[in-house]
Amino acid sequence: MNKKLRYGLIGAGSNAEKKHLSNYLSLPNVELVAICDVNIENAEKIAEKYKIDKVYKSYKDMIIWEDLDLVSVCTPNSLHADIAVFALLNGVNVHCEKPLAINAVEAQRIVDAKNKSGKKLMVGLNNRFTNEAVYLKKIIDAGYLGDIYKAKAGWIRRSGIPGRGTWFTNKDIAGGGVMIDLGVHYLDLALFLMGMPEPSYVTGATYQNFAQITTRNRNGYKGNPNGVFNVEDSATGFIGFQDGATVNFEFSWASNIEKDQTFIEILGTKGGASIINGELKIHSELLDTCIDLSPNLNPNIKLMNEFEHFTNCILSEDELLAPAEHGVYMMNIIDHFYLSASKQEPVFFEKNRGNLKLLSC
Repeated sequence: MNKKLRYGLIGAGSNAEKKHLSNYLSLPNVELVAICDVNIENAEKIAEKYKIDKVYKSYKDMIIWEDLDLVSVCTPNSLHADIAVFALLNGVNVHCEKPLAINAVEAQRIVDAKNKSGKKLMVGLNNRFTNEAVYLKKIIDAGYLGDIYKAKAGWIRRSGIPGRGTWFTNKDIAGGGVMIDLGVHYLDLALFLMGMPEPSYVTGATYQNFAQITTRNRNGYKGNPNGVFNVEDSATGFIGFQDGATVNFEFSWASNIEKDQTFIEILGTKGGASIINGELKIHSELLDTCIDLSPNLNPNIKLMNEFEHFTNCILSEDELLAPAEHGVYMMNIIDHFYLSASKQEPVFFEKNRGNLKLLSC
């Protein structure tokens, strides 16, 4: 198709620029029209850098006046739902950064608006789009690993607090700490690779051990030593599913470990696989001998592009790889995790007419 999608960026932070803006600018079927941020000076700086004509302080004004086809929502978590709902109900497709919202009830508001509007929303779950994840998903779906019965996921940092007093450490704005920040990435990937099984129960624990230690900030994040820090800096948990499969996970902004690590491990009846610090390995048996394979995935050839995928789905009837419903699924699990951690006991998922019941928030 020759149609160019009119695109607007909501939020002028570093993630918005480095991830969304730079990638959408590279697509021939996207026209960058406007940028919006409550900090108008930040928006103006990026607008000048990328020669964007229109700058707004209000996302509502931008959506109403610019006849947009698509927006990226790159704001603090607590703003996602209101912005996404407004955009959808005003005829605009939405690419929303993860997490979809601060809880499952807010995430469901977005799904309801999407269904009412007929527009599309994709969650910015970029780890689903890496070459390693795309290739491994094909292997699993083709049955090479057999039935998946166990998985492990984590992202642990030695020094990675995103600055005390930033919105990341304020529960009212972020919805939680490391679990909702880093956990959404790799727990989501593990569950996505497993086929998103129906959860039965979750047990979890949270810790806050580094709130007063400014030497454990992530590089480039200074923060305010006297700012709000009312979220967890470490989380661990276990999920049991209706089909008998299980997942255990751990996440930390700061911990006394040797080095940072990201990891996914998938165990099946015919084989297993791991992605550790971005390296994919497959483990199985051939001719009565255990074997380990390291697929040679050319990093210069992108198997799937997150931004191209979304624009193609907008212009066609293709299914989204990370739809809004998956965001509700993940936030429902995280809601139950936080409840389990607060009660210090397992929390079971209630069923409501065949669907998992959301916690009241």
